[in-house]
Amino acid sequence: MASSPLNGHQNGSHSMASNHSQSMASSSSSAGPDGQTTAGRPLFVATHPRACSTAFERVFMVCRDELQCQHEPFSDAFYFGPEFLSHRYRHDAATRRASPAADATYKSLLDGFDQVQREGKRVFIKDMAYYLFPPAGQPAAIAPSLGAGSESGNPTVLPLDALRRFHFTFLIRHPRRAIPSFYRCTVPPVSDITGFTTFMADEAGYEELVRLFDLLVRERIISTDNVTVLDADDLLDHPEETIRQFCLRTGIKFRREMLVWGRDDAEYAAKAFAKWNGWHDDVLKSNQLHGRSQAQKSCTVESEDKEWAEKFGPEAQKVIRTVVNANIPHYEYLRQFRMAI
Repeated sequence: MASSPLNGHQNGSHSMASNHSQSMASSSSSAGPDGQTTAGRPLFVATHPRACSTAFERVFMVCRDELQCQHEPFSDAFYFGPEFLSHRYRHDAATRRASPAADATYKSLLDGFDQVQREGKRVFIKDMAYYLFPPAGQPAAIAPSLGAGSESGNPTVLPLDALRRFHFTFLIRHPRRAIPSFYRCTVPPVSDITGFTTFMADEAGYEELVRLFDLLVRERIISTDNVTVLDADDLLDHPEETIRQFCLRTGIKFRREMLVWGRDDAEYAAKAFAKWNGWHDDVLKSNQLHGRSQAQKSCTVESEDKEWAEKFGPEAQKVIRTVVNANIPHYEYLRQFRMAI
């Protein structure tokens, strides 16, 4: 088993912050590694950009009788709220103020999940792990709305007490697929819709996903013996079996109709995804999750570089290759824990 690519680079000791106290409803059967039940906790699918995660999320949007899907909720606080962490809109106060998420804090998001759970539905969160971390170069600190300060060994903005309330799962995709897809969304003509006008390597999200994974293992919030890690290739090659196994592991009742989406499902998804216009057009145009019609072609480094240079130009190709190579060890580390299909 490979060791974490981040060994030796974890955040060191910090003074203990006050824990955020809240009581998200949970009902269930199986106990997690910390002795608490997991099936019924808010479900957190932690991922990175362009991991086919929105197609995955659409499957569970069909289950509106038992689940309430939260589409990238922590992006509200990370990019736009008064506690914003990202550099992307740091010097663009007008965009932040104009956002519907301008008042979102990490505490208000947690409180919102709590309210949904109390009303009897299970929260299903699909979100980027990097939204829980200060960007590179910034010290680890708990979000001000959750008490500020810091916790020893915790590099995220959420107190450990809050992290323990989630049932965490992970969704990954090979960087050679995800990074070029992300880059495409940050250059014209797609960037005219997404509003992301520059490619920022620290938004690739793999390193933060590993840091979150390692933190949760250290704190016994998850166990490497039974953690659920999905690879997007498995989802695309074996959609029904992947969804069946995920449901079994997370206490969700599988229904075949989850894989086929009607008009009501499409309208619901369109409203949920509107906050990130331009990022999810392909999945919004689809009416089902089905397997790939043909196997992925084998690629060499040379053929990939040639393809990226033709699509984006030679300078962009170098940037993409650098970011892909930097994140392959993170992907491979997490992939060793993936759910076998």
